[in-house]
Amino acid sequence: MACWPRRALLWLLAGACGLALLGYCVYFDRKRRSAPNFKQKLREKRRKEQEKAKENEAELLKLKDSATVQEFFLQEIQLGELWLARGEQKKSIEHLINAISVCTHPHQLIQVLEQTLPPYVFEMLLHSIPYTIQRFEAAVNQQNARDE
Repeated sequence: MACWPRRALLWLLAGACGLALLGYCVYFDRKRRSAPNFKQKLREKRRKEQEKAKENEAELLKLKDSATVQEFFLQEIQLGELWLARGEQKKSIEHLINAISVCTHPHQLIQVLEQTLPPYVFEMLLHSIPYTIQRFEAAVNQQNARDE
């Protein structure tokens, strides 16, 4: 019987583990999707996210005078730092983006955040900014249309 080279056995073992992991993922994904209430839970989750986004937009639209804006800005920065300290990066990013949205010098704030945030959190922040700003601008336009 021929002895397999050690390197070939390691590759064979790695391939088998990879195949087992892939099978595991496919099996549980199919099981999850075939659950009777999967679509209902997914719809509820999306609805809650949309409601939360609308609440944030409504709160941002209420900001009219500079004292309120400044207070809101500081509050959002503090909440962003708090959530980051607790390890909740997504919640932290939401609050930091709100602060960026009302900041008079957003580029300077982004530079400060780049130096103070961990690199992976800063990357998440950069990827989230365009979507949040689009939502904010749409809400402002909608509010302006109602006012006219």
